[in-house]
Formats: sequence, structure tokens, C-alpha cells
Amino acid sequence: MIFESIGEHVSRAADRLRAAKIESPRREARLLLAYATGKTVEWIIAHNDERTEELPKFENALGRREAREPLSHILGEREFWSLPFQVNASVLDPRPDSEIIVSSVLAYYPEKDRPLKIADLGTGTGCLLLSILHERPTAEGIGVDISESALSTARGNASILGLSARATFVQSDWDSELDGTFDVVLSNPPYIPTAEIGSLAPEIALYEPRCAIDGGADGLVAYRRIADALPQLLEPNGLVALEIGQGQDSSVLKILRDSGIQIVSLEKDLAGIPRCVLGRL
Repeated sequence: MIFESIGEHVSRAADRLRAAKIESPRREARLLLAYATGKTVEWIIAHNDERTEELPKFENALGRREAREPLSHILGEREFWSLPFQVNASVLDPRPDSEIIVSSVLAYYPEKDRPLKIADLGTGTGCLLLSILHERPTAEGIGVDISESALSTARGNASILGLSARATFVQSDWDSELDGTFDVVLSNPPYIPTAEIGSLAPEIALYEPRCAIDGGADGLVAYRRIADALPQLLEPNGLVALEIGQGQDSSVLKILRDSGIQIVSLEKDLAGIPRCVLGRL
């Protein structure tokens, strides 16, 4: 049965997404329709008047997004550092703000052939570690996460990107299963105070893995744990790069200094908010 045109599908979906308070309803409607039909967004735009039969996959995806399930969970993928990463409910959704960690580490070690050894604490999708390995062909690293489901996702991403030979993933409660020292320790730890999680956007509060966002009563529990481990994890003059939440810079700087870490810089994200702390032993 012939149903709606492509353009009608998009307009109807955009109206529903707008009512659900989605910020870019027409863009997301096209992405969902492209996902459901196996076409590109460019094809969707170019075939605005083409009529289609009913699209159950599109209706299902649209309903999930109306319920504020993250778009990346529905599509199964998120771009980070211009690379494709598989995403699901077991991992934190990679966000553009976190790219400052990657760019900061690369700027600190500009030599492309430097054989860096990297540890990524709370690796999730593996996006931080794998993005750096993609740019530094002689570097290698280990990603740790307490979630085996997250590690499975990270291993899959390493395979897709052709980086499995230089990236290993281990289940660990932070540093508990790590041996040896590293040139770089990086992390995007959970930093949202527990009491504030319920007030966040539904995409985060309802769908992100709790262990990846809950930073304890003051949001700083993970930083204390990581800081305690750094003197044993870092090579002399080794670099630590940590993502921080808005307004947490002074507290995290103090935690690091109390563990003997010398602050190198405080890097800002695209909105001008302090987002990444760099320090060295």
C-alpha cells in the first residue's frame, strides 16, 4: 500500500520530535528515515516527493526517539574524532566536548612516531584511546572498564578501526588490574553529583549507564581514586589528561596537586568551558 511521500514522512516525524522537545527535529527525522530505509540523508533530501509504503522500522525508531532514547543508541553509531564508533546502552555516548582530551594529548606529544604507552581508565566505547592510536601509529594502549559489556563494545570498535593489534581491553576497577607504568593516563570519569542526575536531560538520566555518569555525592569520587593511583601508573614526566565537569576545575586541580601532580594546563571546550586538565608527574 502506497502511504506517504519521503517529505511527508520527514515533516510528520519532525512534528512529533519537536513535541518531544528534540532540539533538531527535522535533521533527526531525516537521520532516522535514512537509518530505516538504508539510504543516505542526501538521498532522503533528493527524493522528497517519492512515495513509499509504510515503514515499520521507521515508526519504531521514531517512537524510541520520542521517548528520548539517544539517537546514537537507535542508529547504533556515533562519530567521534571523524571516526565511526559503535554505541549502545552499555557505554557513555561519545560527545564532541571530549575531543579536547584527544587534541590535548596529541599536541603535548606532536611527534607522530613517538612510541607512547597509554592507559585509558573507564574506556567505554574506547573512543579516547582509539582516536589517539589512530593518529599515532607507533603508540599502543590498554583500556580498562568495570563493565564487560562496555569492553566488548570497545573491542568491536578497535576491530572496525583496524587497531586491535595495538589496543587491549581489560576488566578492572580503575587501576586494580593494571601492571607497569604508562606515558599517558587519560580518563573521562563519571563526574555528575548523584543528586543532580535526575535533573539532567532524559537521554542522560534515563539511558546512559549509571556507572559512567555518577560521580558520587560531590562528583569527585573518581578523581580521588585516579589521583591516588597516578604516582604508581605514570612514567617519570608522564602525562595525565582528565575530562572534568563544569565548575569542577579548582577542585580537581587540588586533588591532583595533593597527589604530587604538577598541573600543565587547563584546556577549554568549544563553548569556552574548562573541560580537560593536563598534569605530569
